[in-house]
Amino acid sequence: MTRGICILGATGSIGQNTLDVVSRHPGEFRVVALTGSTRVEEMLPLCLRHHPELAVMVDAGAAAKLREALAAHGHNHILVESGMEALVAASTMPGVDEVMAAIVGAAGLLPTLAAVKAGRKVYLANKECLVMAGGLFMEEVRRNQVILLPIDSEHNAIFQCLGDGQGVRRIILTASGGPFRQWPLERLAGVTPEQACAHPNWVMGRKISVDSATMMNKGLEVIEAHWLFSLAPDRISVLIHPQSIIHSMVEYLDGSVLAQLGNPDMRTPIAHAMAWPMRMESGVSSLNLAQGPALQFEEPDLGRFPCLGLAFQALEQGAGASAVLNAANEVAVQAFLEVRIPFTGIARVVEETLEHCQSRVPESLEAVLAIDGEARRTAQDRIRQTFSS
Repeated sequence: MTRGICILGATGSIGQNTLDVVSRHPGEFRVVALTGSTRVEEMLPLCLRHHPELAVMVDAGAAAKLREALAAHGHNHILVESGMEALVAASTMPGVDEVMAAIVGAAGLLPTLAAVKAGRKVYLANKECLVMAGGLFMEEVRRNQVILLPIDSEHNAIFQCLGDGQGVRRIILTASGGPFRQWPLERLAGVTPEQACAHPNWVMGRKISVDSATMMNKGLEVIEAHWLFSLAPDRISVLIHPQSIIHSMVEYLDGSVLAQLGNPDMRTPIAHAMAWPMRMESGVSSLNLAQGPALQFEEPDLGRFPCLGLAFQALEQGAGASAVLNAANEVAVQAFLEVRIPFTGIARVVEETLEHCQSRVPESLEAVLAIDGEARRTAQDRIRQTFSS
């Protein structure tokens, strides 16, 4: 049977890679809903090619422009809506069997959680769902008996190597180290947004690229792995692997270490999850280890990457601190991209926000959103007090 799919965040790199995989398997998938934020010029061709029943733009003005553009192409049959309620409706509408949760940041929590509560199969590329509300989110997954499959290359690699999960000593998340792995520390304060967004291996959006450069992305993945695989923080390690060929590893009690390897292309984990428990063609070229680069590994330097240490600290403190960490980081990264704070200011804002906000454990979604809001206000205050001239 054809499987109906909703792609939350269709205009981002994960969303577009998902649609590429879908296009390689005609007749197996039906695109029911696509969502984006503001980029009408990218959403329009996706709608014209894949003919969703519903297209959602978070921004109302962008939705109006998309509606007008689709009408000009004779596609009045595609319903165009806007706002958070429309995102939730897209992930739960009739005909949607599975949801690719690829919205970046906290904005992805509500529609992804709605998909879980509606019993949809979820492909999780939004790590913030678990960073902000890991306990609540995973409880809903269990309650609704939802199939939840990880899309981040690291978590997907671990999922492939875990087997039945017995006898695991630890998991090892690999990290490229980003573009500044070997820069002198004194140069980091002068990093520009363009430099931070120029990832050496992966094509990603601007926010995730900055997170990779600070290694906050890896810190968020540590928290995500804790919830996905029910592992204590001391059983989760991070190892820098600049070539991004080994995507992560699992070490077992007998000394065995299983690794998943592949070219750095997100279509591999996407296709793995969408075909699971089978396999299907992804469009990714074969890995040639004989002709590829030598594989290197090194321990992360927390002096160079303080955001990684802050993430481990937040995980030890509890779910409330993780939500604070995520909110403060989103605010700080946006301020950096707008050239309002230096690159090194990101970690400073996050650290000061963690110090000023209570890390209470949220017992409801409303409590999570309250913590998120308080942390964002605090982070903005720290930016104004510390960096405003």
